[in-house]
Amino acid sequence: MSSSEEVSWISWFCGLRGNEFFCEVDEDYIQDKFNLTGLNEQVPHYRQALDMILDLEPDEELEDNPNQSDLIEQAAEMLYGLIHARYILTNRAGKVSTGNACFLNIPGEAMVKLYCPKCMDVYTPKSSKHHHTDGAYFGTGFPHMLYMVHPEYRPKRPANQFVPRLYGFKIHPMAYQLQLQAASSFKSPVKSNR
Repeated sequence: MSSSEEVSWISWFCGLRGNEFFCEVDEDYIQDKFNLTGLNEQVPHYRQALDMILDLEPDEELEDNPNQSDLIEQAAEMLYGLIHARYILTNRAGKVSTGNACFLNIPGEAMVKLYCPKCMDVYTPKSSKHHHTDGAYFGTGFPHMLYMVHPEYRPKRPANQFVPRLYGFKIHPMAYQLQLQAASSFKSPVKSNR
């Protein structure tokens, strides 16, 4: 491959199986230190991870130590994810972002969820390839910000909503609450050792 045909780290990362929800963050956004404020405290090996994302030459000692290289790679993936969460909330991200991924702020807390703008609820992705994608890399406000900026993308709410029925009769919403209350009252009480 010639140098003009080489794939950037960002393109490589976004092209990995399971990373389809990520968009490619502009390198000039990443190079602006203001956009990265505070991330150096959250990400181990911050400087080396940033260099890896920007395709800068690694330290010679890093090339000689494969264990260290793996740690830097993990740090680069985490750093890119945290940068991505900030980037998708900017005007620069615009239409390149997907409108259905969301949803947490603390890395390692939970996997990404999918937001349905029709029913306004979140769901776990069906495909197991997305079960490793950290929700912090999309933040809590992404789908809502996208639809505020681009209301034309929000799908219309269905005219006919599904009404749960049993033997033709509508199920009253209180039925589910009563069912939960009944189930909790049947739980065995915790015995005391007094």
